[in-house]
Amino acid sequence: MNVLLAEDDVKLGELITYMLEKKANYQVEWVQTGEDAYDYASASHYDVIIMDWMMPNGDGVEICKRLRNDSYGGAILMLTAKDALQDRVVGLDAGADDYLVKPFEIDELLARLRALARRNFSPIREEILTIKGLSINRTSQSLQMEQQVIQLTPREYQLLDLLVQNKGQVLTRDIIFDRIWGNETDVSYKTIDATVKLLRKKLTKFQKGDWLQSIRGVGYKLDT
Repeated sequence: MNVLLAEDDVKLGELITYMLEKKANYQVEWVQTGEDAYDYASASHYDVIIMDWMMPNGDGVEICKRLRNDSYGGAILMLTAKDALQDRVVGLDAGADDYLVKPFEIDELLARLRALARRNFSPIREEILTIKGLSINRTSQSLQMEQQVIQLTPREYQLLDLLVQNKGQVLTRDIIFDRIWGNETDVSYKTIDATVKLLRKKLTKFQKGDWLQSIRGVGYKLDT
């Protein structure tokens, strides 16, 4: 796994880098400012960015927002000493995929990284994937057919991407929950169903709404 670590605490940065490289055999690049984190993430691909909340020259929330506004699609794990619910909400709303409160055990960090890698892994390499006339832009996370373009939310895109990867296979709600929402324990299956409904509505604008099929009592599948 290729990891970008953005952490200004030297002792913690050295410890995390050492443990990820020695214990998990990950490739780690370590920066200590928000601006460096933005520059590195913009210039290279990382499987996961570990982003400290409090850093000089741009805090983690600010950098996370900038990357998401630039359509950065990689996984971001936020590290912070802030443990209030509202702080967690702020971090997730900024575009973080997961949130880990300091102090933490290295084994938990490794488990979170593995979960994020599973959620973001995709064998599809094309930036634009076309299925029966419908183009899925994996960079801008949008749909296009002829001259019509519809923007997807991050969750709608993640759901569509997961279904496309497993086209024709039924994915249970448990699998969808684990791959997309992971450790967000405040999310219920109703959130999954609502996201499916919104995605289907957007596909319907291209006459593709029937691609997204509900399997009663089980989950969903994409069948073109």
